[in-house]
Amino acid sequence: MSGTSTGKTNAGNFFEDFTVGQVIEHATPRTITEGDRALYQALYPTRFALPSSKEFAQQVGLTEHPVEELIGFHIAFGKTVPDVSLNAVANLGYAECRFHQPVVPGDTLRTSSEVIGLKQNSNGKTGVVHVRSTATNQRGEVAIDWCRWVMVNKRDVEAPAPETFVPDLKSVVAPEDLIIPAGLDFTGYDFTAAGETFRFGDYEVGEKIDHVDGVTLTDPEHMLATRLWQNTAKVHFNVQARTDGNRLIYGGHIISLARALSFNGLANAQLIAAINAGAHVAPAYADRTIYAWSEVLDKAETAAPGVGAMRLRLVATRGRDESMILRGDDGKYADGVLLDLDYWVLIPV
Repeated sequence: MSGTSTGKTNAGNFFEDFTVGQVIEHATPRTITEGDRALYQALYPTRFALPSSKEFAQQVGLTEHPVEELIGFHIAFGKTVPDVSLNAVANLGYAECRFHQPVVPGDTLRTSSEVIGLKQNSNGKTGVVHVRSTATNQRGEVAIDWCRWVMVNKRDVEAPAPETFVPDLKSVVAPEDLIIPAGLDFTGYDFTAAGETFRFGDYEVGEKIDHVDGVTLTDPEHMLATRLWQNTAKVHFNVQARTDGNRLIYGGHIISLARALSFNGLANAQLIAAINAGAHVAPAYADRTIYAWSEVLDKAETAAPGVGAMRLRLVATRGRDESMILRGDDGKYADGVLLDLDYWVLIPV
């Protein structure tokens, strides 16, 4: 070979490459397998009965055995990384995420994104990109859709700033807009198999639940998980991609850890229906121990037999926080808060 060429290598988009209204069809459709379920259970301490037991899923009216909702989310999210956040500084938040139908082994997901907002930061070196992403299955049906915003480096700091446009996103998915899986019926729910007796009526708005257990992060596990979702963001793998020399742990890894830990006290929150909002408050690195607590924000009835919807705030912290205080008197997040996730779950009444 007479020379070296990088012209065929995807360098990813930088902030100045995005335009509002741009639609990106992401590469590499991904088929979900039982291996994804097994690896997810190996990586996270999840014990929810519905994705763990085919028999349990059938007893609550589902004809097929779905994987955890976050498996579909991580895979669909991973498709967007090479085009949206390969050159990101950090993923900042989520909104308007709905799970339209359960994802089952054999489903093939592909994702597209529309750029819905741009805002250059005051330092002139980075900007925030807002996208709305949609994952569809092999039948062309929407499986998941969501909005997220991410801080992306500029290739050329002298490049002119685009016109600022920040989209007006809903702060919460309305209960009537939640999509209940076809056939779901909790009237014959097996509380013994599920592991706890607490149901919809046992929770009060404003109640906080300490999930007690913790998990210490390791580089091999978070890199394995991130590779599983085909997320190629440099900051998760390459110590030279960040000035501090640390591998930044994928924010979705923290979400899945916290969701798994929430089994203690919320074992019957079997399905995630929507993610209203989410913020990765602080970076996470290996050797930190993650704990979680939840707060009940709202409750709503659904038309499905025996099924209620509960809106929760899930908070992941670096080290255990028995005070369960989200923000200080100054309005800023309390020290140690890593994740603030607002989401709807489906639970037996």
